[in-house]
Order: sequence, then C-alpha cells, then structure tokens
Amino acid sequence: MAKMSKKRKACEEKVDAEKLYSIIEGAKLVKEVNQTKFDSSVDIHIRLGVDPRKADQAIRGTVSLPNGTGKSKKVLVLCTPDKEAEATAAGADYVGLDEYVKKIQDGWTDIDVVIAMPSVMAQVGRIGRILGPRGLMPNPKTGTVTPNVGAAVTEVKKGKISFRVDKYGIIHSSIGRVSFTAEKLVENMNELLGTLVKMKPSTVKGAYMKTISIASTMSPGIKIDPRSIS
Repeated sequence: MAKMSKKRKACEEKVDAEKLYSIIEGAKLVKEVNQTKFDSSVDIHIRLGVDPRKADQAIRGTVSLPNGTGKSKKVLVLCTPDKEAEATAAGADYVGLDEYVKKIQDGWTDIDVVIAMPSVMAQVGRIGRILGPRGLMPNPKTGTVTPNVGAAVTEVKKGKISFRVDKYGIIHSSIGRVSFTAEKLVENMNELLGTLVKMKPSTVKGAYMKTISIASTMSPGIKIDPRSIS
C-alpha cells in the first residue's frame, strides 16, 4: 500500500469528510488544500437524481462560465470555403474540411472542440466513430452544429462548455483553476448549477441534486451543500 506523503496528509486533515461546506467555503478550501506546483484545474462532480436511460432525463447542454475555465481550447471548424475567413477571424485554431476529415481518419485528435456547419455533416459523419467516443462529435444541442461558425467559436473561446450526465447520473466539469479567486470559482459554480436546476426534468421525483463535490488535481474532495446554491 502506498504511503501518504506528509503534505497530502496535512491537506486531508484540513477537509472534514463528513461536513457539507457552503459554496464559498468550498471554493476557499479547494485553493488552500491544493498540492501541485502548477495551476491545477478545479473540477466539480454533481450526482443527480436522474435515470440517464430515460430520454427526458439524459441531461445534456451547454453553459457559458462567466470567468471561463482558465484553459485555452483548441477549436476545429469544419466548414465550406466561404466560411473559413469568418471562423479564422473568430479565433479558430484549425479551419477546413476534407483535409481535416482525412487527418482525423488517420488518427489526429489534438483538439478540444469541433464546430461544423449543417451542410457538411455528411462528411463529418464519416469520422463520427472517432469523434463520438472522445466527446468531440458536433451536435446541435451543444451549439456546435451551426451556420454561424464565427459566433460559435467566440462563445467557446470565452468560456462556453458542454456537459452531459454519465451512465451513473453524474456530471463532471471543470469550473476553473486554483489561481482563480474563490469568488470567481463561486460565480462559475453558480452558473453551472443554476443551469442544471433550470433543466430539471418534470419526471424526476425526490432529490434532484443528490451530492456535489469539488476538487483540484491530486487534492482531496470537498463536499458542497446543495442548499448554498445561489
């Protein structure tokens, strides 16, 4: 069994595993117990009282975090030639169509988001089996299939993220970096959690948000009281 380092033990001792912290308490504590020397990601894990096997409870959507995630996303836009300049001007990292379809077929997936025009989805469908498992397949529900590619790129670069519930009813998402102030982390959390509250299916009975926890890379999890959501 691996021995816990003194630093890790000290961090563990600062977190009460039985306590439900308010959002602001949790945001301050996650910064305090961070162990890494780099600017770690702060992630949130939300267990919902839904059955993802039911179509109306398979929660999926997007939200624009007011303070972004702190990570620059590599965006690929698959579009017709007349839209390439628009996508490039908006800040897309890669723009084109056939050459990128071929590149992805050959194994390239060094991208975080793929945006596509509706008119090119037939070509995009050829790489669906590669993009799908990686969560990169463009989808109208997440705003990544659109004729307005420039606006879509701008939203992603400003902090728009997509989320979806997994088969266990849990949503995992980044809400920033440990370098963010606690207040900025709180703003991002409230934006995501508020969006999820609005998306509550009418068929869900009982508690909707069962548990919420946050953690930075390699640091202990901190339980958040759902009642502290703004």
